[in-house]
Amino acid sequence: MANTPEQSQLGKASAYIDRYDPSLLFPLPREAKRREIGIAGSVPFVGCDLWTAYELSWLNRRGKPQVAIAHITVPCESTHIVESKSFKLYLNSFNNTAFDSADAVRDQLRGDLSAAVWHGQAVQASVGVRLVAPDRFDAEPIHELDGLSLDRLDVECTRYEPAPELLGAAFDEQPVSETLVSHLLKSNCLVTGQPDWGSVQIAYSGPQIDQAGLLQYLVSFRNHNEFHEQCVERIYMDVWTRCKPAKLSVYARYTRRGGLDINPWRSSHPQQPPVNIRTARQ
Repeated sequence: MANTPEQSQLGKASAYIDRYDPSLLFPLPREAKRREIGIAGSVPFVGCDLWTAYELSWLNRRGKPQVAIAHITVPCESTHIVESKSFKLYLNSFNNTAFDSADAVRDQLRGDLSAAVWHGQAVQASVGVRLVAPDRFDAEPIHELDGLSLDRLDVECTRYEPAPELLGAAFDEQPVSETLVSHLLKSNCLVTGQPDWGSVQIAYSGPQIDQAGLLQYLVSFRNHNEFHEQCVERIYMDVWTRCKPAKLSVYARYTRRGGLDINPWRSSHPQQPPVNIRTARQ
């Protein structure tokens, strides 16, 4: 029987377990939410979920605490996501666990997370894990998403549940290539209803998308309850279906919760994933 969000530790009191325990990871299947937006079988995009873990610590063999930032890349082809609170609880279980080296911690994370996101199936694409040591913290950049700001538009917003009918494009004009950005994306946790704040970048080639309608559409997620990955896939599919671009990528960077941020990226065509650079709000 598949895990459900309601069975997770979200919104519940949780014990603090500080000894390594991979069973704390709680995988959730992607399939059901993808069916809601018209995806059945193989996904019609490529991409990944870029996680940043800011609260990673373990002990060396002499008992001295070590710390690092972890950049984690989860392939969108994986059958499952990992519920974020369970991810935090799992990372906490490293706190009083001794490892031989940072490389050993990285390898443990990669193995456990890969097994979780393929949940019971053979791992087809491993989760990527890169650790940043304290002597490299100062090299971690802050940069806003590149593109033309939709937020400059003075539009009236009255819809606060996803309204794809707000989307439109100039199908009878010459196609364009442009990148559009908004910092007004807000949705809510699927289980707790707590707010999730994000910035979103939409890059496309094709009929020019009506910018006012696109901004109103992004604002319409404001009272919507869904996980980050699911929101980005919903945005991608709505823009793809309604605006019919030849190429499309949708990338969102959400502010952190519990020392974790989740930044899904989906693209119609193979390309290098975005560099996992945090924004000022992150």
